[in-house]
Amino acid sequence: MKTITPIELKKRIDNNNNFVLLDVRETHEVAFAQINPHTNIPTGSIPVRHQELDKNTSIIVMCHGGARSTQVCRYLEPLGYDVTNLEGGIDAWSQRVDPNLPRY
Repeated sequence: MKTITPIELKKRIDNNNNFVLLDVRETHEVAFAQINPHTNIPTGSIPVRHQELDKNTSIIVMCHGGARSTQVCRYLEPLGYDVTNLEGGIDAWSQRVDPNLPRY
């Protein structure tokens, strides 16, 4: 499974690279802290909603700490999606990229 660090993700965002940031956290978590732009599909909904994603677009998957996003990457990759896991999730992002983002 491919991974990306928060610093590498920030560079991709700043360079306007073409990818989808898939946030697999629950809606209440996204309301508390988020990285924009993103697409939110909670982990439990992935099996019934993954068709909403484009297999021809790179997808960076994130959650709070990296566990749920790892599971989602392992689910989507065999289905033909180009997925990369954000190491440490939004918690690492708030520590390394945006310290003003609330941590939980």
